[in-house]
Amino acid sequence: MEKSIRTLTVFYDIAISPREIPLFRGAVIKTVGEKVSLLYHNHTGDDTYRYAYPLIQYKRLNGKAAITCVEEGAEIIGQFLSEASDPIMIGERETNCDVAHVLSDKTTVRILEESAQYHLYHWLPLNSKNYQLYQKAESMVEKIGILESVLAGNILSFLKGMDIRLDEKFELHITDIINQKTVRYKNVRLMAFDIDFKANISLPSYIGIGKNASIGCGVLTTK
Repeated sequence: MEKSIRTLTVFYDIAISPREIPLFRGAVIKTVGEKVSLLYHNHTGDDTYRYAYPLIQYKRLNGKAAITCVEEGAEIIGQFLSEASDPIMIGERETNCDVAHVLSDKTTVRILEESAQYHLYHWLPLNSKNYQLYQKAESMVEKIGILESVLAGNILSFLKGMDIRLDEKFELHITDIINQKTVRYKNVRLMAFDIDFKANISLPSYIGIGKNASIGCGVLTTK
């Protein structure tokens, strides 16, 4: 079964650092105020979370703030856009919330006859269990195999979140590990990867894949 997915990415003329992405998210939520939908923050209000795929995602693209909205998220982002005429506070820094441009797109998610080329930025594939497997792997072939298995699972999670059931299995191959670094999230050290991969499935640009997709991790773009 193939399905058309709507995405809307708002690019802002606001330079931010990676650590400021959660602060940008907080500024957006504060601007919307009491009327804020849970899709903006994924908190249910009783100290629990909405664990479904995030439909509003805060990012840093080309060094500047951006928001990618998926399906219903694209419908409600106007709630923020209509109220963001005043400066916002990113942490203790005041800045104008100027929109540089908006990209609206529809992608039919389906199996392709030939593989598409993708880039995945700041991807966090390793939890405590598969980190140990990755560290113990004796060859790069084995390490890449672990990463490919995690990436396939991350894409399947996105498909499940979009209520997409494909009639065929997709195939993917990581073609390059461009960068690998250690980052901190809530005082936990994680490994972040920038990779290129190919897969015979069409996926929307700028969506988040994997852990912390709502705050700028696992940003997918086409090559």
